[in-house]
Amino acid sequence: MRKVQFTETVLRDANQSLIATRMSYDEFEAILPTMDKAGYYSAECWGGATFDSALRFLNEDPWERLRNIKVKMPNTKLQMLFRGQNILGYRHYSDDIVRRFVERAIANGIDIIRIFDALNDVRNIKVAIEETKKQGAIASGTISYTTSPVHTLEIFVDMVKEMQKMGVDTICIKDMAGVMSPKECYDLVSAIKDTVDLPVILHTHMTTGLGFMTYLKGIEAGADVIDTATSCLSGGTSQPSTETLAYALKQLGYEVGLDDGILKEVNDFFKPIRDKYLENGVLDPLVLGTDSDALSYMIPGGMISNLISQLKQLNSMDKFSEVLIETPKVRAELGYPPLVTPMSQMVGVQATNNVLVGERYKNVGMEVRSYLRGEYGAAPGKIDEEIRRKVLGDEKPIEGRYADTLDADEFNKTKEAIGDLAASDEDVLSYIAFPQVAEKFLKDRRKLEENHVKYTIEAIE
Repeated sequence: MRKVQFTETVLRDANQSLIATRMSYDEFEAILPTMDKAGYYSAECWGGATFDSALRFLNEDPWERLRNIKVKMPNTKLQMLFRGQNILGYRHYSDDIVRRFVERAIANGIDIIRIFDALNDVRNIKVAIEETKKQGAIASGTISYTTSPVHTLEIFVDMVKEMQKMGVDTICIKDMAGVMSPKECYDLVSAIKDTVDLPVILHTHMTTGLGFMTYLKGIEAGADVIDTATSCLSGGTSQPSTETLAYALKQLGYEVGLDDGILKEVNDFFKPIRDKYLENGVLDPLVLGTDSDALSYMIPGGMISNLISQLKQLNSMDKFSEVLIETPKVRAELGYPPLVTPMSQMVGVQATNNVLVGERYKNVGMEVRSYLRGEYGAAPGKIDEEIRRKVLGDEKPIEGRYADTLDADEFNKTKEAIGDLAASDEDVLSYIAFPQVAEKFLKDRRKLEENHVKYTIEAIE
């Protein structure tokens, strides 16, 4: 009997895809000891947008959040999503910053780091893989799966070969938009299994409705682990349901190693949380449905929930359909980058600007300019030269690996610059990742600490 294992995503990707990562630690703390008994391969709980959202919206220290989860779930491998040279931010960082962030993440409780590059440029994941291995954690080399005229089975297999040379422990196929068909999954998993002797992990979303079928065919081809979400926060732009797949796979003769009673407790716990976000409008019913149009626009779940939120703030939800139509046009013109963070945000924001401004590429963000300069790596396909010239003029794109040009002493300079605002190396890394957001958080935290000391002294006196 072959075993298929499960990564539960409710603490990270399901939360991110459905409710824009607004779930606080206090909301789910009580269920963590129960989740620790479920039998998951891992619990994805950190990385992605959780770091930014904790600081920006929840007034939480993401490092403390991670440490607290580790205390409550000591028997379950904790997993994070790591954007290679982008780490958790939206620009490239020096190798020194990447290594320090990996080391601190593992020291604070991470056991598995899923490492990807938004362009599938393997030069941008090498350092993170090396440091993960050095620190004794599991390095999961990741394909940002997408379809386009330039993305082929052969390209993905060659990428897997390169990641194997780098020493990855597992291979993850990350289908962030839920566009991988059952046949495509079967063919890709089979090709990877024929090429390398490494566990294969599948990640998809239910956006297009393909998820369950895609997982079943991938498992038939030999996939070892699947990403799922507890059922009340599954479906739509989230992952397929944990309980449903556990039920189906057991009937098909697979061993899943999950405790059904515990799974029910977990789902029952999250139901009122889901209902709260439905009632307050953070969980929009739009993201809970199936949308086959996503096979064309290929927007991942977290991007859709954030796009809806942004358009609502601009009172422009009437432009939502136009933005979805514009997105694949922009993607093609930018060389078919996979729509995964940060490329999904860049393409989505540019498509939104094109629609709202009424003139294409009149308003171009700093990140897209950086991408066109080559700062994010090599584009998978050919960038429209007319658009590059319109944005950059006569400026020539850089050659080589952009991280090699960055300040190797950024950490020490930042630590000195922010002084006693940072109480730890983790605080310095938070500031480097999100300077303005982290500065506000650290200043607010210091005020609270000063007030606490003041009130304590007054009480003693």
